[in-house]
Amino acid sequence: MTHDHAFESGGDSGSVTWPTGFRAYAGNGGLRAHGDDISVVASDRPAVSAAMFTRSLFAGPAVVLSRAHAAGRNLRAVTTLAQNANVATGRQGEENAAEVVRRVAGILGIPEGEVLIGSTGVIGRPLPMDTIRAHFDETAGSGRGLAAFVAGPLDVARAMMTTDTRPKTAVRTVGQARVVGVAKGVGMLEPNMATMLAYLFTDADVSPADLDSALRAAVDRTFNCLSVDTDTSTSDTVAVIANGAAGPVDPAEFAEVLADLCLDLTLQLAGDGEGATKLLRVTVAQAGDHGQAKRVAKSVVNSPLVKTAVHGADPNWGRVLMAVGKNTDDTDIVPDKMTVRFGDVEVYPEEPGADTLDALAGTMRRDEVDIAITLGIGEAEATVYGCDLSAGYVRVNADYTT
Repeated sequence: MTHDHAFESGGDSGSVTWPTGFRAYAGNGGLRAHGDDISVVASDRPAVSAAMFTRSLFAGPAVVLSRAHAAGRNLRAVTTLAQNANVATGRQGEENAAEVVRRVAGILGIPEGEVLIGSTGVIGRPLPMDTIRAHFDETAGSGRGLAAFVAGPLDVARAMMTTDTRPKTAVRTVGQARVVGVAKGVGMLEPNMATMLAYLFTDADVSPADLDSALRAAVDRTFNCLSVDTDTSTSDTVAVIANGAAGPVDPAEFAEVLADLCLDLTLQLAGDGEGATKLLRVTVAQAGDHGQAKRVAKSVVNSPLVKTAVHGADPNWGRVLMAVGKNTDDTDIVPDKMTVRFGDVEVYPEEPGADTLDALAGTMRRDEVDIAITLGIGEAEATVYGCDLSAGYVRVNADYTT
């Protein structure tokens, strides 16, 4: 059994520490050979919460159980199992998820209904409950409980990782309060939401209704504008827990800060897409409505031909037109009204010359590539986020379970 880290606010995680009243734990429960794979983050006082989950028809037991618990809007702890999604595991999978929640709640001394569980990794394999039970028994039987251990946000973010290459954290302030987020996810990444887990913790005093409204607005503008490979996960979860320890904040300001933090995590997720070498950002403006703008932008960011062109630094704007043209139900899109830009350079309808194409190739070699499209229909706009498509993506996923 590896040495456990944290269950106290402000572990050794660089400059990122938990908001007031939050504690965390990370340890190895035998889900992977090396490194932490079980984590818990909890508030030491009652809290309010909001959460959103995958819409996949194959949602895993962790999602099903967490949906029920999240309905009470009083979550105060999140536990995550990495490397095993516990999906398509039948009744036993449901019982295993419930047992993990029961054990975490017992160690924390809180009701089971206040614990959210996330599980991420391979689908179709049962959890190794013997090693997980031994891990929890050792922790609980030490006489110290979780409160004796100290883990910071980076420790938790690392413990959540599967094929991620780096941990993902973000922090913002609002009034006297702080908001800290941790996230994982690099593949099977297409809302609603993505193979992603994102947990947000704040000591702001926010009503359940304002918290729910802020989360939904933030997710719509950030995580639901993210795509790596168009595949929707069975385990997606985004949750925010607020314990009020720092006092009240302005609801509108809080919503803005929460969205900004979620965007930060979204960009980290997109930039770490499996096999990714570049962040791809696509903006569609002058659309008839927001739905159309996002739909068209998604068709571009999800196009394998666009993504491979970005990977090869090839300013092949014809592929962007192709991707826009796939939206055959959007009959108000007229090519003569459109413009397309790579970076700051218009490539359609003004056909770039040879010198411009050479310059564009340099633009496409940057770590971040921006494609901007105007439809000339209305005033709505949306930006979506993704990455290039490389041979690395194929290698990661071809060998994932072998």
